[in-house]
Amino acid sequence: MGLLSLLSSDPLAFVIIAAALVLSLAFHEFAHAWTADRLGDPTPRRYGRVTLNPIKHLDPFGTLLLLLVGFGFARPVPINPNNLGRWGTMWTAAAGPISNLLIALVCVLLLKFAGASALAATILMTVLSINVVLAVFNLIPIPLLDGSRILGALFPSLGRSLAQFEAQPFSFVIVMVFIYLFGGQISGLISSVRNWVLNFV
Repeated sequence: MGLLSLLSSDPLAFVIIAAALVLSLAFHEFAHAWTADRLGDPTPRRYGRVTLNPIKHLDPFGTLLLLLVGFGFARPVPINPNNLGRWGTMWTAAAGPISNLLIALVCVLLLKFAGASALAATILMTVLSINVVLAVFNLIPIPLLDGSRILGALFPSLGRSLAQFEAQPFSFVIVMVFIYLFGGQISGLISSVRNWVLNFV
């Protein structure tokens, strides 16, 4: 179900979820760009991606999918693995999910120790859930996701095969079909992790 369905039924929920998604996706991509930049790859900075400005990170088609069907994506950060090396590439890939886990941890701490109004608690719970979803989903080791790039850095021969697959024009369609076919299992995994995290609140 897309976000647009909430616009008429619960406008406040729409605003909270949309804002949390946009900012979380932007922070995720910024983490990739910042890490690559710090590790010696100037490519993200050359494309203006070392920024928290969401406009620089949102993908028009990915955002449209998010609004219509509830699943979307941000614009991938361009990097040059030759500037980063094997381990630099791995840490750049891992930076996105790690950033989402850090945001989720901050939300857990605020909910547990800071005390919050009902509205603030709702916002924090939404941000927490979204960032757990982003972290877990992106760590799945399938092509085009961060998990596959981490796996490819750990096993270079596999990484070369994954890179060749991702370079094919049909790779995006195949990955989307895979996610569609195994959406139930992926959702179950994400829900289990999210519920486990919520036990700490």
